[in-house]
Amino acid sequence: MEEVDVIILGCGAAGMTAALAAHEAGASVALVERFDRIGGTAAISGGVIWVANNPRQQAAGMDDSREEALAYFRALDHGDLVDETLEAFVDRGPEALAFLEDIDALKVSLLAGYPDYYMDRPGAKPEGGRALDHDLFALGELGEWAGRIYSIEEPKPMMLRETPLGGGTGVVEPEELGRRMAKNERGFGQAMVARLLKACLARGIEPITGVETKSLVREGRKITGIDGEKDGEPFSLRARNGVIVATGGFEWDEEMRQAFLRGPMDAPASPPTARGEGLKLAMQAGAKIGNMTQAWWAPTLVTPDTPWESGEQRAAPVLIERTVPHSIMVNRQAERFCNEAANYSALAGAFHAFDPQSYDYLNLPAWLVFDENYVERYPIGSRLPGQPVPEWVMCADTLGELAEKLGIDGPVLEATVDRFNAHCEAGEDPDFQRGTSAYDHFYGDRTREGTAVTLGPIKRGPFYAVEIRMGLLGTNGGPRTDSCARILGHDGEPLPGLFGAGNAIACPTGGIYAGAGGTLGPAITFGYIAGRTAAKVNAH
Repeated sequence: MEEVDVIILGCGAAGMTAALAAHEAGASVALVERFDRIGGTAAISGGVIWVANNPRQQAAGMDDSREEALAYFRALDHGDLVDETLEAFVDRGPEALAFLEDIDALKVSLLAGYPDYYMDRPGAKPEGGRALDHDLFALGELGEWAGRIYSIEEPKPMMLRETPLGGGTGVVEPEELGRRMAKNERGFGQAMVARLLKACLARGIEPITGVETKSLVREGRKITGIDGEKDGEPFSLRARNGVIVATGGFEWDEEMRQAFLRGPMDAPASPPTARGEGLKLAMQAGAKIGNMTQAWWAPTLVTPDTPWESGEQRAAPVLIERTVPHSIMVNRQAERFCNEAANYSALAGAFHAFDPQSYDYLNLPAWLVFDENYVERYPIGSRLPGQPVPEWVMCADTLGELAEKLGIDGPVLEATVDRFNAHCEAGEDPDFQRGTSAYDHFYGDRTREGTAVTLGPIKRGPFYAVEIRMGLLGTNGGPRTDSCARILGHDGEPLPGLFGAGNAIACPTGGIYAGAGGTLGPAITFGYIAGRTAAKVNAH
């Protein structure tokens, strides 16, 4: 039976980082993936990495510090932070990034001007610097592995910082765009996953795909391997030092999300690979769990004409659509219920608001309502300005007719729109303060000035609406770890030979989404820590 020093379960950003960290520390590793594609949620993401006081900041002469980062998190704490793991992330995040850059597993640049999400809190950086974007990567460098990255059928030949999502114009000169397409260059999370994979392959770390891990193997108290199936046949692998769980979250397991998440969620934006296998394995091993009610929340838009290959519905985070002018979100009472331009993770609170009188969630379902001015200027899902409006978008000549199609009160919708239009003309939103923060402006229409980057009236028919669902980028609860990424048992002591990273563990930042990249920063940091720690077990 094959034996290595360290087994890593999961071939996403956290898992590949763990494999590289363990290998460079002298350990032999096996990188095991259940599915036939790799990258998971990281591959379809924007790929932004949030790390305070990171090497790119330092090189640019931008001020940041451990103290400021910790103050920022603690100003947002609602009791879910654990000092040990939070400080490990803040302290070792720059080290993890420098390690990956030094071995050519990452190539990142500052996402200029991208602010932290809660700029009124101590330690926040309104000018940005903590969010990092990926440079382009030519997939041809991966050879036969180029087609194995998740969602690779969606080319992204741009860097995030060139798009409206990253503060850019979204325009690349045709000649340059043609060059990129010819070389199959990609940005976003695809560039991140591809570079990590290239670094793994260069070191002989070839992912073992199609493995369903059924159980962890124990010798005494120590985890020493896995048993399962590969392509329907029995599969076993042993590890001298232990197993790192980096299998992602549990949002696609209906039973687990019903048991643990704090409120409704029916439209995850992650690929349907996050089914909680790692969490189940850790729980079977006696792991202490934490942060289970939390997730990387995001309002999402389901695009029924583009399901996942396996048939599940596909959803995407709604960022630009609810921030640009000529649009609002309304609930079943046909009323606005939030600052539409607020950061996506915090908006979950509005969608999860529970009314004891009706014993229901009043802001679900919700709809994005917009007009013809919006259609001419802005995107909706993957539909770009100038393209036909998809059939799944509701359309009517009047607001009253639109309300009838949505099953909501027409006069109330008209009154809601009239009130919002008056706010737009006055240049301020006294109801929800939309447009008052720098974050509100980041995804808005930057060709306009002041609050007009996000405030614009809804006047010109026809009128349109799409349902906005409660979704997430991934769950972030799981087994508790210590600062060395060792998974803890119920007694608070490390379970020998068991380590964790990424969305498979209780996130070191709790439920706090500090800024763009707040998922991937902790993931690669604890992947790095887990790999380093596991490599040292039994070392002489």
